Amino acid sequence: MGVLPWVAWYGFRRHSAYPLSALAEATANVAFGFIRAFVLIALWNARPSLGGYDATDAVTFCFLTQALIGPVQIFGGLELTRRIRDGDVAVDLHRPVDLQGWWLADDLARAAATLLLRGGPPLVAGALAFPLRLPGPGALAAFGVALLLAVLVSFGLRYLVALAVFWVHDDRGLSSAALVMGMFFSGMIVPLVAFPGWLGEAARALPWAALIQVPADVFLGKRTGADLLAALGFQAAWAVALLGAGRAVTAAVRRRLVIHGG
Repeated sequence: MGVLPWVAWYGFRRHSAYPLSALAEATANVAFGFIRAFVLIALWNARPSLGGYDATDAVTFCFLTQALIGPVQIFGGLELTRRIRDGDVAVDLHRPVDLQGWWLADDLARAAATLLLRGGPPLVAGALAFPLRLPGPGALAAFGVALLLAVLVSFGLRYLVALAVFWVHDDRGLSSAALVMGMFFSGMIVPLVAFPGWLGEAARALPWAALIQVPADVFLGKRTGADLLAALGFQAAWAVALLGAGRAVTAAVRRRLVIHGG
């Protein structure tokens, strides 16, 4: 077995080590899910069939996105950011393992652990309180592919933000901007189908749409046949582009390392 599978295995063990903490986070996701659900119900009562969704679609979207917060890491970055800021990345760069591959393996393990521990409660709570639109076996399998691609796109974005610290040294402003962009343009706040005109078209073309909106549409059965292939292709294209950009920047940062104080 190569190094990266071991990185993923130990990463999974590390990220699943505190199930009670994960349960507390899932409980918070459930609470905010109910708040968001009633807001979306009010919106869809005022505008039935907005963006091709009905109220059931909107509520399902709400609780599904609460379940996806952890796996696609809407609110967090990579631990690599701190290691670059502190200079510990010098050790990472001297390992005989690809830096991007190491952190990708760890992040995939984190996403799997988070999905296992935090993904279920929001959907179960939503299903107990509201009629949700649940997928059949085929749509569920397609959703699994869409979720994997969403995690890859998310990693690609967060990896580039982390590597930017080699130049800016303080990531707080950049991380805050990335957080706002991610929440607004992923559909985390309001489904992108509710965005009007050119704003909606632009939002659905940006990489953040691959994090929440596309997997949610697949889960809801809004993407089928050629449209499903186009949606998965959209995610895959952004994943390849972002991972490729990360590969190029990784090569550049090896000549850019600055350790403060030494």
